[in-house]
Amino acid sequence: MFELIGKDPSSKARRGRVTTPHGVIETPAYMPVGTQGSVKAVSSRELHELEAQIVLGNTYHLFVRPGLEVIRKFDGLHRFMNWDGPILTDSGGYQIFSLAKLRKITEEGAHFQNHIDGSAAFISPEIAMEIQAMLGSDIAMVLDECPPWPCEYDYAARSLEMTHRWARRCKEATERKKEENVQPASALDGLRRGERPTSNVPHRTEEGSAQMVFGIVQGATFEDLRRSSAQTLAAMDFDGYAIGGVSVGEPEPEMMQAIEWSEPHLPENKPRYAMGLGTPPQLIELIARGIDMFDCVLPTRVARTGTAYTAAGSLILKNAEFTSQTGPVEEGCTCEACNGYSRAYIRHLLKSEEILGLRLLSIHNLHFYLDLMKRARQAIEDGSFGSFRAQFVGDYRVRSEVL
Repeated sequence: MFELIGKDPSSKARRGRVTTPHGVIETPAYMPVGTQGSVKAVSSRELHELEAQIVLGNTYHLFVRPGLEVIRKFDGLHRFMNWDGPILTDSGGYQIFSLAKLRKITEEGAHFQNHIDGSAAFISPEIAMEIQAMLGSDIAMVLDECPPWPCEYDYAARSLEMTHRWARRCKEATERKKEENVQPASALDGLRRGERPTSNVPHRTEEGSAQMVFGIVQGATFEDLRRSSAQTLAAMDFDGYAIGGVSVGEPEPEMMQAIEWSEPHLPENKPRYAMGLGTPPQLIELIARGIDMFDCVLPTRVARTGTAYTAAGSLILKNAEFTSQTGPVEEGCTCEACNGYSRAYIRHLLKSEEILGLRLLSIHNLHFYLDLMKRARQAIEDGSFGSFRAQFVGDYRVRSEVL
């Protein structure tokens, strides 16, 4: 499922290829975030035009709304959201711990009240995998607990031990024989009422599917826990590995360190995914540290506040300096926003609260991230990644307003 095509001699950057039932993902790759089955303000057709290879959906949000009963009628998330490319679904663990109004974490799983209407629900590792099988994603994530930052060592260690036990249960759920199938309707009927399942729910995918499952490395900001987590999960032989618990409020040096502590202990022949990251220069630095896949809400989130990404850094287009500028957001950019629309016009749209303004910036920012990955792939292939990295990171001007 993963082919390592080449390496950069000046760093740990890798050029790879992930094959899924819905298409091939050339890595390094950025995944636009479609948390609720939609990349905000952008259609599936536009995502194809932007050459997005894969999008991300979130198990928790889709479980809460519209609910599994609706998605089941469409035979999965692909048809429901009109996207025929690969999809990765997060297990929802982070959202349970960060969004649920009330929650109780036990060895069995997570009891919580959802953030929409406060109704009681329960998700175990087995149920998380069953839900993702029903969603029909190409890549599913194990259920984990994401410790807060900062946290004490003892808490992080106890949490990590449970996360590893949950990961093992997720792995076992995916390996059950098909004759053990429990129909989702009966297995999941009680979830919204917060009922405990009477038995483990076996993993079920549609006939002929080959859903990949990624383990998630945790361990907070502690080197020995990060190393232990990566080694423990590697021994479970998942299809790929994510590094979680980063970009949760910690300073950037600590974030990079968590990646550096984890990456050396992950298998070379499996894809590596840094969850929830990051700014453009962070992505290039993480590629240099051996990471293959990324998701991040920033391109569309900052677009909605009037910020555009360029190779020279971010532009706050609501600022007065752009009132009459006739040029595009970025010279040489081939996206729709830069092909005929001026900075002045887009600023006018934003100030007038016209939806077109945030749509154009969302398209531009997604194009920028996707094109950045394309340039990184090419640089690794032709052996120029070291100079590409130095120039891009050196030229990029970080503005705090973006974040």
